[in-house]
Amino acid sequence: MNKLNLTKQRKVILDLLQHSDDHPTASEIIERLRDQGHHFAYGTVYNSLKYLTEMELIRELKLGETASRYDARTDDHHHIVCKRCGKVDEVLTEVPAEWLKAVEQETAYRVDHAHVVLEGVCPACRIPQA
Repeated sequence: MNKLNLTKQRKVILDLLQHSDDHPTASEIIERLRDQGHHFAYGTVYNSLKYLTEMELIRELKLGETASRYDARTDDHHHIVCKRCGKVDEVLTEVPAEWLKAVEQETAYRVDHAHVVLEGVCPACRIPQA
């Protein structure tokens, strides 16, 4: 692995993600940085996110939305997305080995990694509106 080059900006962005309880988009990250008094250029934030992803310090999540989301949790896990509000939560349940084996048989691929994205309606959105 390459030697890490964590500039001040990269450290601040990594820290922000490590303390986020959601999976923010780049624009949400920029907004939160400004709320904290940081005024990094858009390019700096996007380049920092790319670098942190390449160094495997964060994960870029492409969940079928137009904007990627970012996750400081890099261990193997999955995600569930609310179809109403867009909230993203982590799913720690493992993908069954039988399912992966069936996918390999169906496709002739050797599965090296699985990232499952589930969709549903979160508890907050299921509450009936008055």
